[in-house]
Amino acid sequence: MLATIRHPAATRTDAPTLVIAHGLYGSARNWGVIARRLADRREVVAVDMRNHGDSPRFPVQGYPEMAADLAEVIESLGVPVDLLGHSMGGKAAMQLALTRSRLIRRLVVADIAPVAYSHDQSRHARAMAALDLSRIRTRAEADAALAESLDDAALRAFLLQSLDLRQHPPRWKLNLAALEAEMPKIVGWPGTEGVFPNPALFLTGTDSPYVRPEHRETIRALFPKARFAKIPGAGHWLHAEKPREFEETVRVFLEA
Repeated sequence: MLATIRHPAATRTDAPTLVIAHGLYGSARNWGVIARRLADRREVVAVDMRNHGDSPRFPVQGYPEMAADLAEVIESLGVPVDLLGHSMGGKAAMQLALTRSRLIRRLVVADIAPVAYSHDQSRHARAMAALDLSRIRTRAEADAALAESLDDAALRAFLLQSLDLRQHPPRWKLNLAALEAEMPKIVGWPGTEGVFPNPALFLTGTDSPYVRPEHRETIRALFPKARFAKIPGAGHWLHAEKPREFEETVRVFLEA
């Protein structure tokens, strides 16, 4: 089963557990601050997706497999849950909602649509895999080495959260070979049919190109109770760029 980080409710209510599924190259740890704040009145469980963090390694990274992983966690917690997924995690959450809707009360999809994209994130996996970790002792050294192939400092900081410096030599807590090999599936979409009959929030950043107006017809066909909201001044990493606005928007939707 997937590795999880559980955040018990500060005040117990009858609100269902919230499960959070991170995006590509992320981890449950990335969501710690938001998860703890949302756990004021409900339990929050953040997962490490397969081939990420402390979860099991597999050669396959398709959305049916990722949805099955989430279903296993959800069934162990008690159904239904509320489910929040960002980017790759959002697609896995949509896949589960369309195929096993009884597991989910409300769905939040953060900055992704149920469509195939043309961009390719393989070069990030190659850049991480190319680092000579035997020569790395500190995060600053790793950042300097990664800067030779990736000039985006914010992206490097995000990727380096998955570098385990407690190991000697350090190791990536990512199955980079599998993620690179499966990248067409990750940026793609399996064309899943079905309808999720419950409320769904599609939350995007105004500065992000991921969810475009032409995607709304597809979203509404699969999620007829979809609502749309945008966070001003945020890009694809809207939860990291505008955490308070993200948290409040999610809270209002889940508690409506």
